[in-house]
Amino acid sequence: MAIFVDENTKVLVQGLTGGQGKYHGLRNRDYGTKVVGGVTPGKGGQEVDGIPIFNSVADAVEATGANASFAAVPPKFAAGAILEAAEAGIGFVVCITEGIPAQDEATTFNRLQRDFPNTRLLGPNCPGIISPGKCNIGITAGEIAQNPTADGPNVGIVSRSGTLTYQALYELKQRGIGVSTCVGIGGDPVPGTNFIDCLSEFQNDPETHAIMMLGEIGGSAEEEAAEYIAANVTKPMSAYIAGVTAPAGKKMGHAGAIVSGNKGTAQGKMDALAAAGVKVGLNPTEAGELMAEIVAAL
Repeated sequence: MAIFVDENTKVLVQGLTGGQGKYHGLRNRDYGTKVVGGVTPGKGGQEVDGIPIFNSVADAVEATGANASFAAVPPKFAAGAILEAAEAGIGFVVCITEGIPAQDEATTFNRLQRDFPNTRLLGPNCPGIISPGKCNIGITAGEIAQNPTADGPNVGIVSRSGTLTYQALYELKQRGIGVSTCVGIGGDPVPGTNFIDCLSEFQNDPETHAIMMLGEIGGSAEEEAAEYIAANVTKPMSAYIAGVTAPAGKKMGHAGAIVSGNKGTAQGKMDALAAAGVKVGLNPTEAGELMAEIVAAL
């Protein structure tokens, strides 16, 4: 199995006629993802490399039966695109857009929670999700992901950083370790899907046998995840936290990656995870080595 997306997921690309949407949407399609349509208002009836374009998500869903959306649109259109997908009954929306104001993110997230509880948002400002060999939605290069094996053991990956998402996939592929699903949740202050959401899914997925978590400085998401792990996760885990040398008060790449006072430090997060029984590496390669040890013992 995989979490959130699999070989049966039918994907729409909102913004398929744009540069980023076309590039990544076609790469997703060429990977094997069932990209069944694109959405661009005013361009319905056109095609992009054989993929039909629709004027609205509702039209696309009616024609294709799509159940997931890849929103590759500019920041000012992102909230509208996400909510349009939810209103059309899409159950899973991946938004890679960066630069969305935090207030817009919070308003959109709260609207989804209130009015569209059956729609899950991944992102924004995230690399997306890949269930290797089955479905890839977003900007992750499928070539670096090792397909899972029928007997396992397979590893589920959840990462707050896009670059660390790719690094984790690379580290496991170098060791021949299969991946059930890799989820990049993004580093913005208001993520649609968080660590705990993914940890819960991986814990309940029978084809995920171990979990690798990649975090970074800022906020309390990793500490909250550590509390959840201690109480609910029985599968073995390795982790890495980026930003050990980050100076206090300086934003490091993501809007949410900032240390304030004694809160949100890499060391504090590492200590919390270690106390929850997670094997914590001092760099991504070491986290991969620790996962290789875990897998070898399963």
